[in-house]
Amino acid sequence: MSAIASVDLWGQLFNFSDYDQLIPLVQNSLIAGALLGLVGGLIGLFVMTRDMSFAVHGISELSFAGASFALLAGIDVVAGSIAGSLVAALIIGALGSRAKDRNSIIAVLMPAGLGLGILALSIYEGRAANKFGLLTGQIIAVDAPQLYSLFGICAFILVALAVVWRPLMFASLDPEVAAARGVPTRTLSVVFMLLLGLAVAASVQVVGALLVLSLLVTPAAAALRVTRSPILTPILSVAFALTAVIGGILLALGGGLPISPYVTTISFLIYVVCRLIERLRK
Repeated sequence: MSAIASVDLWGQLFNFSDYDQLIPLVQNSLIAGALLGLVGGLIGLFVMTRDMSFAVHGISELSFAGASFALLAGIDVVAGSIAGSLVAALIIGALGSRAKDRNSIIAVLMPAGLGLGILALSIYEGRAANKFGLLTGQIIAVDAPQLYSLFGICAFILVALAVVWRPLMFASLDPEVAAARGVPTRTLSVVFMLLLGLAVAASVQVVGALLVLSLLVTPAAAALRVTRSPILTPILSVAFALTAVIGGILLALGGGLPISPYVTTISFLIYVVCRLIERLRK
């Protein structure tokens, strides 16, 4: 019986019998995943160098709350998610100039955002899949209007990162020296928080609010384990993020399960391999 149960479980997780017919259903999700992998891989480097992994989770909770209330009100979920993310980003950026203060603010925001989101979803009487998808992502949740808005958000983030890349990296690696050299570190901090808020809001639409770290933190953390090259690190980070999200979508399509377990598992395995490579080098 155990062998039969194992076969059934494997078939539930990885079933590719009608794969050729299912692929067209997730074309928008694949494009969205590629956009998010590019943005997540790049902005994740600054998340790691600025030691703001905890902030990503805090922003995602308020993004979830904003999306939940938008779903309850019957308005655009993406707009609600963006509003929640930007509110969180502004609060953290304005009040959390020091790491200790920032962590305490995030610790207050996280349960508040999660509680408000759960309240809105409890009142919402629509499809249960819409509720579940905000937390763990949906494989076919990206329709054409959402894809267009996602493309606009990601394009804005990429252009903004290209403009501020060098001073932002300088301010992230050595803020005291950067400030002494005249770099507007305070302004760059607020700009980065706003870009991070937009990236989180965009990622929530695909992987869900609870597991957004797998796109915005883990790929960059893995890349930094194997190289510190200013050129190779962002390339590897983007490659890892793309592998996780595209691979997760394709595997979730076969199993018919939420995308987030696949994305997070691939992302985690990449990180483990990079840790092993780092240890072997040492």
